[in-house]
Amino acid sequence: MDINQTEEQQVESIKRFWSDNGNAIIAGLAIGFAGFIGLNYYNDHKLQQELNTSEAYQTMIEAAAEDSVAFETAGKAFIAENDASSYTMLTAIALAKEAAEKQDWVKAETYLTTAIEKSVDDGIKAIAIVRLARVQLQLEKYEQALVTLTPKLPASFNASVEEIKGDIYFTQGKTELARNAYQAAIDGATEGTNPALQMKLDNLAQVINLSK
Repeated sequence: MDINQTEEQQVESIKRFWSDNGNAIIAGLAIGFAGFIGLNYYNDHKLQQELNTSEAYQTMIEAAAEDSVAFETAGKAFIAENDASSYTMLTAIALAKEAAEKQDWVKAETYLTTAIEKSVDDGIKAIAIVRLARVQLQLEKYEQALVTLTPKLPASFNASVEEIKGDIYFTQGKTELARNAYQAAIDGATEGTNPALQMKLDNLAQVINLSK
């Protein structure tokens, strides 16, 4: 606005500006204010949903200690009702653990597959992948287990991945591949030597020497 304009001219300029742009400015403010209210409502609503889901998950886990059958029923219902929740993955892993303890490997495979599909955390997803490969080994799905282990996992899982590969190769009678995998597992260990793993490698070396 020109500072040399008279007060009357300035008022006329303001009037013309609001006549040309007033509706658009008001509409923009209204939309922005509505968006602000909507965002707060969305955040509050989402927080409440998370709290409700957390409470439902806690109740279900507590019930698991009393009745494993009821837990499975409740867990399956929880997964169906909370598809986008981080607790869905944890529930699927818990159900898989229950199934594995009963040596129901088919159910364990199903639940771990669900956990991977619903994953929202790379670390927990890696746990589910490693456990799924072990279950598939029990089911004698050797090639499928190797495929399960192909995704890039955090480095802390390298030793577990190589050990499972070693178990798979050993079961298949592929002793050289098994030995290489076990050695890679030992080399990749981040918490010192695993005595059980070292025993696998030592026993395998004896098998290889006897076969020569």
